[in-house]
Amino acid sequence: MIGVERLSVAIGGRPVLDDVSLALPPGRITGLVGESGSGKSMTALAIMGLLPDGARATGRVDLDGRDLLALDDRRMSDLRGRRIGMIFQEPMTALNPLMTIGDQVAEVLIRHHGMARDAAATVARLRLDRVGLPGARFPLGLFPHELSGGQRQRVAIAMAIADAPDVLIADEPTTALDVTTQAQIMDLLRGLVADEGMALLLITHDLAVVGSTADRVAVMQGGRIVEEGATADLFRAPGHPHTRALLAAARHRPARAQAPALPGPPILRVERATRSYALPRRAPFAPTGHLRAVDDVSFSMQPGESVGLVGESGCGKSTLTRMILGLDPVQGGRILLDGQPVVAGRMPGALRARVQVVFQDPFGSFDPRWTVERLVAEPFHLTGRPRDWQDQVAAALAEVGLPADAMRRHIHQFSGGQRQRIAIARALIIRPRLIVLDEAVSALDVQVRAQVLDLLSRLRESHGIAWLFISHDLSVVRSITDRVLVMDRGRIVEDGPTRRVLDAPESAAARRLVAAMPRMPGETS
Repeated sequence: MIGVERLSVAIGGRPVLDDVSLALPPGRITGLVGESGSGKSMTALAIMGLLPDGARATGRVDLDGRDLLALDDRRMSDLRGRRIGMIFQEPMTALNPLMTIGDQVAEVLIRHHGMARDAAATVARLRLDRVGLPGARFPLGLFPHELSGGQRQRVAIAMAIADAPDVLIADEPTTALDVTTQAQIMDLLRGLVADEGMALLLITHDLAVVGSTADRVAVMQGGRIVEEGATADLFRAPGHPHTRALLAAARHRPARAQAPALPGPPILRVERATRSYALPRRAPFAPTGHLRAVDDVSFSMQPGESVGLVGESGCGKSTLTRMILGLDPVQGGRILLDGQPVVAGRMPGALRARVQVVFQDPFGSFDPRWTVERLVAEPFHLTGRPRDWQDQVAAALAEVGLPADAMRRHIHQFSGGQRQRIAIARALIIRPRLIVLDEAVSALDVQVRAQVLDLLSRLRESHGIAWLFISHDLSVVRSITDRVLVMDRGRIVEDGPTRRVLDAPESAAARRLVAAMPRMPGETS
């Protein structure tokens, strides 16, 4: 369907892609894997004609005998969405915050086919239903900010498949999704490939997803494809050292931290916490419905303890997180941090300094006007900026694998995985007693993820920091936490030692999560 032939890209004279050749045949799924910054997303942008200003591309991107690199933006706009669709990595930045989800999915149909708005809305409703956003809970009039991260990603997928394109490029399409939704989305993409004969380029750092989905896999390093082959063959007998390193990192489990024995009261206590939201009216005079996002939740955490919080997208994990951080008010019950009540909007600086957070969307959590130096140093406003603050910023960046010269750059100059590492450095810099990590390693490639998990394990042991680890990746939860909470429809339905819950789940919600967990070829648990 599309052939990439000897594609090279340079930005400002610096090469970022070097002699990349890749075939995307119809009816087949091609996986593209590699570490963060290896050139995977830049390859996709070159195919889509969305390279940044100042980029110079050579080679050829062939579609039906036409070189896409030679087309102007107007002619490429006629192809985007109709012949080539793309699911971007960060849904919050890919969606227009001023447009409803229905209008955004319908836009491509109106643009390419001149379809009437009502007819386009009907098709949009079908596409949203197909990606798991049924009309009963997700009317077309919702805006992106009213959805969870996983739900926004499903809207982005519905947009990409709205006009059934011939070629679909999926750049980390399941990064923000829980394992059950991830399994549903991958089943959906496989079905589209099989039913409509489309070509799918699946860009991801999750080797388990690639291993269970792709027909062929290409491995990138430093802007080049260093190995390519049939998925089963490549996983069974990788030939290139970088491929072997990626597979080893994907199977890596950090050394279990010996949690320090820290006596005393819990660092965090959640007591019968509740939080509800008003649902949009379906008709002008219809009664207002309510969704109880957090429903009578109770649990506690000891100092130095590592606790996982898992559940399907929209189960209430992020709402509970915002309540713990004092960003959303508690409507019922109470939350205590170090024995002091957490009151939204009225947390003193000394109390807030005891808890830090790494958000799910790294780009959306930073001020794009600030340098990395200022971003990482931001928490010092709670404790007072020390004289050696710049040295501490450099040390925090080094801890997460970034060079000191990153301090002078801005956040848009980094890849998605690098942005997440900067967010982790910002959370660590004032050494809080509790860090809430909301999908903190979901955007990281497998090698960096292994490094960060080792780092978290060491910091927990050396500093006694407690972790509330929110993740859809059960393999990460297994390797980094002592205890896991399973959340379903606003309630904690299971609470127990991590290994017991994941090996012998008792609740229906936990069993669904474990059953949907992707595994690499040859992996049994």
